[in-house]
Amino acid sequence: MKLTLIASALLASLTMTAQAQNAAAPQAAKYSVEPTHTFVSWEAKHFGLSTSRGRFDKKDGMITIDKASNTGKAEINIETASINTGVVPFNGHLKSKDFFNSDAHPKATFKADFKLDGGKVTSVPGQLTMLGVTKPVTLKTNGFGCYDHPFFKKQVCGGDFEANIKRSDWGMNYGLPGIPDDVRLIIQIEAVAE
Repeated sequence: MKLTLIASALLASLTMTAQAQNAAAPQAAKYSVEPTHTFVSWEAKHFGLSTSRGRFDKKDGMITIDKASNTGKAEINIETASINTGVVPFNGHLKSKDFFNSDAHPKATFKADFKLDGGKVTSVPGQLTMLGVTKPVTLKTNGFGCYDHPFFKKQVCGGDFEANIKRSDWGMNYGLPGIPDDVRLIIQIEAVAE
């Protein structure tokens, strides 16, 4: 009888300890992309001379950061029809079948699993899906950090990222080689803790 009581007490103690440890274990933090402080822009040479620039005005996504395992995840969704160069006819051409084919492919998506280096994000290797084609793209980090937002009363993380891609890798071949293949992506992102 005494052995049964001791065993029961020991089992209960072990269960409570395990539950306490699980409760104290840090959880991965999730952040929602804040659209008014997030911009996805691009630059491309116009016939090798001046630089054409534009951005996508509609985007959303989620970021997950797990500091315990030094890992993170990202998913950014971009509405291709929201492309904005400041020139309405140019926007229309970019939305057409010659470029983004926005009617058939309304979204471009970047998904990534990345590692943190001492709590910092140095690069983000991922997969960019555009025009129904998925290819690897690694975003270089030009700055990353987190802070407690005074108005949201939540933690906000963000930074600046960039990558160079060839549009033909996604089947965007219009105008080649006269209109250059190389495109620079510039991403400014801020995301708010859920």
